[in-house]
Amino acid sequence: MTPILSRPWLVAVICLGALKLAAQSPFQFPTANHALYEAGGELKFLAPTSPDRSWTTGSFGCVRTDGWQMHEGLDIRSLQHDRAGEPTDPVMATADGTVMYVNAKAGLSNYGKYIVIGHNIEGIEIFSLYAHLSAVSTAAGKTVHAGEVIGTMGRTSNTSERIGKERAHVHFELNVLVNDNFSAWFKKHLPGERNDHGLWNGQNLDGLDPRDVLLAEHDSAKKFSLVNFLRSQTELCRVLVHATNFSYLKRYAPLVLKNPKADKEGVAGYEIALNYNAVPFALLPRAASEIKGTAKVQLLAVNEAEYHAHPCRRLVVQHGSRWQLTEKGLREIEMLTY
Repeated sequence: MTPILSRPWLVAVICLGALKLAAQSPFQFPTANHALYEAGGELKFLAPTSPDRSWTTGSFGCVRTDGWQMHEGLDIRSLQHDRAGEPTDPVMATADGTVMYVNAKAGLSNYGKYIVIGHNIEGIEIFSLYAHLSAVSTAAGKTVHAGEVIGTMGRTSNTSERIGKERAHVHFELNVLVNDNFSAWFKKHLPGERNDHGLWNGQNLDGLDPRDVLLAEHDSAKKFSLVNFLRSQTELCRVLVHATNFSYLKRYAPLVLKNPKADKEGVAGYEIALNYNAVPFALLPRAASEIKGTAKVQLLAVNEAEYHAHPCRRLVVQHGSRWQLTEKGLREIEMLTY
């Protein structure tokens, strides 16, 4: 079987991510804090987990617990406060879209009060999330425009240790939705657990790093394509699944690659490239004649350098010279293909 990334046509597709394509980024900053534009402005922009921690703990990625804890968004600092020192910054929609979900009960999530907005850009559905709000000023089903106020920054959560005034922030994410059938998957595989948020449970939202997307909005010399931003993600691992009818294929059709052999003989499975946060960014249909083995899920390749750079999701593990999917990795694939 020829690996996805060794195919010249895919290399060409991925290289497009570095070109100046399409239009300027449709995404805007969700608050008036634009310090990320300033040289060395990260400390003004991002709220670290405590005053003695680096600003990087408020950024995206394997940035907490010595690199072993994932943080799926940006913690954007407050700029405005009332007399009691509480944040009052308006929180705004990052792009045109539709409000998909509002959690108005802070006690139901460690995100406190949060909003999810769906955006359709270049045929790709991306979902922005705004957490720890003190107030919500929109409703599910409402159409919103980029820059429209949807809530007020706050410090809400259900954690035992409340967010301090000194690190008040909005937690901002950009996500793909893993599976339209998530609620059914959750009920079957986690029968003893509560799912208070249905489809909008955080487990069903895999985050992308918003930093480069937001910076692209400011750089008029560069052009931004969301499709190519996704296609140019760095591969952590590649798996083969025998599933052929799961919702991600339809929702993220621009990420499904062409394979003439599968078109001719029929699709028997998909070869899927995942980044370190388990986001599927390239899905190649495979014909039965191209597939070896009968296992429902096969691990085909691991990018060791990427694993060592970003190990926190623990999707794969090495035993001697052999790599295999962990229970977490298998669960991600099962949830994706359910």
